[in-house]
Amino acid sequence: MSDVRPLVLLLAAALATAAVATAAAQEVRWEDVESIGVAVMDRDGVITLRIRSLPPGPIAEGEFRYAPNDPRYEEIVKHLGGISPGQTNPSGRGVDSK
Repeated sequence: MSDVRPLVLLLAAALATAAVATAAAQEVRWEDVESIGVAVMDRDGVITLRIRSLPPGPIAEGEFRYAPNDPRYEEIVKHLGGISPGQTNPSGRGVDSK
């Protein structure tokens, strides 16, 4: 019976190459993304940001809340291009350039 190790190594190398090619094809360029989430302002002026990560990395989601007395509140409002009570805006790249 012949040694199958070279064949196994060749198969492993082919699978690794295919995995890298697949990951590269699924990669999302930051420049192509309009939004990574959504921002909602409630009646009391509290802004809730719901954001998500971009492929190919691990999937991650987060929720951040900013009350009007938060020191970062005005920065967030500016980043969103403005937001009013009851309004929903996209959040992320390009949003503050409105």
